[in-house]
Amino acid sequence: MTGVASILPFVLMFAVFYFLLIRPQQRKSKQRNQMLSQLKKGDKVVTIGGMHGTILEITDDIVVLRVNDATKITFDRSAVNNVTTSAPAPAEKKEEKTEEVKA
Repeated sequence: MTGVASILPFVLMFAVFYFLLIRPQQRKSKQRNQMLSQLKKGDKVVTIGGMHGTILEITDDIVVLRVNDATKITFDRSAVNNVTTSAPAPAEKKEEKTEEVKA
């Protein structure tokens, strides 16, 4: 019985660390990875260094941001901190029905 009593504080300490530190960090990491995977052209983003820009080009590991009208800067995709404004979803093209005119 004393063996269980001596292990119980360590088990409780691990449970507290898990729910207060490990689990929230895993959730935050998952949200960040999801945000990075959903980046697309036209998104307005802020980098880790505080640079604001709009995505012009994007590949698996590189993002090209337009900072102003004449300046383009290349960053690693992981340098994006958050998305401030998401680009609008591309509008679906309406199928134009053309009717043949019979003469």
